[in-house]
Amino acid sequence: MSHYAGEAAEQRIATDYERRGFAVAARRWRGQGGEIDLVLRDGEGLVFVEVKQSRDFASAASHLSARQVMRLQHAAEEFLGGEPRGALTDMRFDVALVNARGEFQVIENAICA
Repeated sequence: MSHYAGEAAEQRIATDYERRGFAVAARRWRGQGGEIDLVLRDGEGLVFVEVKQSRDFASAASHLSARQVMRLQHAAEEFLGGEPRGALTDMRFDVALVNARGEFQVIENAICA
């Protein structure tokens, strides 16, 4: 059940970014370094998004560990290897928190690269 809830949360967040003009480059992209829930294009730049869902926003935020942040950063480095500008590509890391009612908060630049 939680797998489907996670997919629904990611879809809701992807739809919000698309509504704001971002293009989805990848969903649940998996590299050797880990998985990235959403990769979005912002012009020539990229936005890597980690989606966390729980009963409330604080609980969702508490599920993001330092180890996950490191894996996310390593996966992003790997993803950038396939980009024309490589590591010179403009990027940021956002975190999207989703509560049990489906409400969400997007924290832009939540993780420093």
